[in-house]
Amino acid sequence: MLRVKKKRIIIPYRPVIKWLVRLRRSPRAIAGGFALGTLVAFTPTMGIQFFIVMFLATILNMNRPAAFVTIWITNVATVTPIYTFNYWVGSLFWEGPSVGEVYRTFMNLTAKLARMDLWDIIDQFSVVMSLSKDIIIPLLIGSLIVGLIAAALVYLVSLGMIRYLVIRRNRKRVLH
Repeated sequence: MLRVKKKRIIIPYRPVIKWLVRLRRSPRAIAGGFALGTLVAFTPTMGIQFFIVMFLATILNMNRPAAFVTIWITNVATVTPIYTFNYWVGSLFWEGPSVGEVYRTFMNLTAKLARMDLWDIIDQFSVVMSLSKDIIIPLLIGSLIVGLIAAALVYLVSLGMIRYLVIRRNRKRVLH
């Protein structure tokens, strides 16, 4: 009975799991790609995250598709809570406007981003960079702190998961 439940939970994710195992890179490169994308996703670089991730993944020899997938953590629906939290963390180290005031600013920013086309990349980045220096500095500090912690966690979890999946795949090959 328990085994049936477990299978039902995993089946919807089977295509994603197969895709992960089939990526043609080492588990470290794939996990590194996920971590890099996560780090960049938490930075206030919405609009140019794709270019940053592709450049850094190439230079650092990390898996580009894995990095690309995780930058979508920040999108129009998540930018306000993520940036507000990052700002709050950064404001512990660098003084700025109140968190409530910054939250309202991010809500306005989200409304502007929601009206833009997905491909208005430079305009999206310009909207984020139009924030005042009083907001940007704590936001950058908090984004780096939160992004580094999240990236480290994503790296460790994904590396373990990918190694497990590769070992499991190799065992199945030996049995067949």
